[in-house]
Amino acid sequence: MYKIFLPGIRIKRWIFLSIFSIFAFAIGFSFITDPRLISNSVWDVWTRLTTKNISENAILLIGLGIAIIGVTGLMYGVNRLINIFTFLANPALTPKQLLKSFLSEKTAPTLKVVGLGGGTGLSTVLRGLKEYPLDISAIVTVSDDGGSSGRLRSCLNIPPPGDIRNCMVALAQEESVMEKIFSHRFTGDCGELHGHNLGNLIIAGLGQINDDFYHGIKDASQVLAIRGRVLPATNKGFVLQAIMNDGTVVEGETAITAHPAAIDKLSIITEDIQALPESIDAIREADIIIVGPGSVYTSIIPNFLVPGISEEIAKSKAMKFFICNVMTQPGESDDFSASAHLQAVLNQLSIPNPFDYIVVNIQKPAADILEMYRANNQNFVTADIENCIKLGSKPVLGEFLAEAHLARHNPAKLARVILEKVAENMGKPLEKNIATTPKRRKYDRH
Repeated sequence: MYKIFLPGIRIKRWIFLSIFSIFAFAIGFSFITDPRLISNSVWDVWTRLTTKNISENAILLIGLGIAIIGVTGLMYGVNRLINIFTFLANPALTPKQLLKSFLSEKTAPTLKVVGLGGGTGLSTVLRGLKEYPLDISAIVTVSDDGGSSGRLRSCLNIPPPGDIRNCMVALAQEESVMEKIFSHRFTGDCGELHGHNLGNLIIAGLGQINDDFYHGIKDASQVLAIRGRVLPATNKGFVLQAIMNDGTVVEGETAITAHPAAIDKLSIITEDIQALPESIDAIREADIIIVGPGSVYTSIIPNFLVPGISEEIAKSKAMKFFICNVMTQPGESDDFSASAHLQAVLNQLSIPNPFDYIVVNIQKPAADILEMYRANNQNFVTADIENCIKLGSKPVLGEFLAEAHLARHNPAKLARVILEKVAENMGKPLEKNIATTPKRRKYDRH
């Protein structure tokens, strides 16, 4: 119960309201009762109201109003105190209950959450977040140049739709049905269609119909009835260039990942790249920003290389989370610890470390799964806590693995741990009720 003494826990206001309400009721009660009596019956009060003159009736009515206000305030204050003490006494509550413990449904803000990354890792986070009443925006990298996405990009001169499709499916309300449709890949003797993904073709087609790639995404989002928005980092596909540690300069995401040497520096060589205005607006309005998990150099860093995005993240007052990968990735993060993943991202930025928290899984996969990954030169990412702290991010450790044959995050567990951290800090930033003011409040960084 020591938590009740922490600043920003929002108990004092309700205690004050309860005490004030008791005094208000006492004053109002004294107005409507005879000072010589302890109490009067309702009939006595009604008799006085119908027999006294106007001035005396006015006093009685004022007293009655004050007494009603006192009773109402006392009931509301006590109710809020019960909710808060319930939260403090029961840390096992779900994130939904944690949020409701602090804010009633009538006054609860719709928290704006922005996730940045690539298709596979970011979609995992989105699957967990969509189960909560959040305003979700996914900002997706558009540097892929392989497979169906790469072919459509080259043919139609559009950003690659593959990662965007994955995030849209993850946010779909009927995910299992829509995944069958949007993830279907053409096989067999079908000429140019062979290897293409149906969802990619739909997004590309809607982009051509609208003469704008982002508007095509919006139309496809309506088809999927997604919970939130999926935004490309930019409305134009771009080419990555990497300087490897052996001095080689490699262009293109596929070629970079296939090169045997490690990556030293990454940049965009496509000219006139500008961030999608909607993506910038989403970052500016965000209450929570989540980066990762995903391939460090080909899913996460490319978003930060788009002009304007890293600067807006640096200026944002949102709570910021970096989600570390479970396993290393050959050619990108060989033998990386948790802090090395974070450091690799920071090395590419022109801003100080923006991440308040680094979320690290400490649950090792089963031996047979680890052996399967080791055969592909992938290792379990170790949680070097002290180094993470030195970089300026607070480690959030936990067992976040999904029960599957692959070492991947559990979407529900990721969403829960993030919202638990948000719930712990909710008392600090809430200066006013978000629902009653046009300005978005931002989370103070602590």
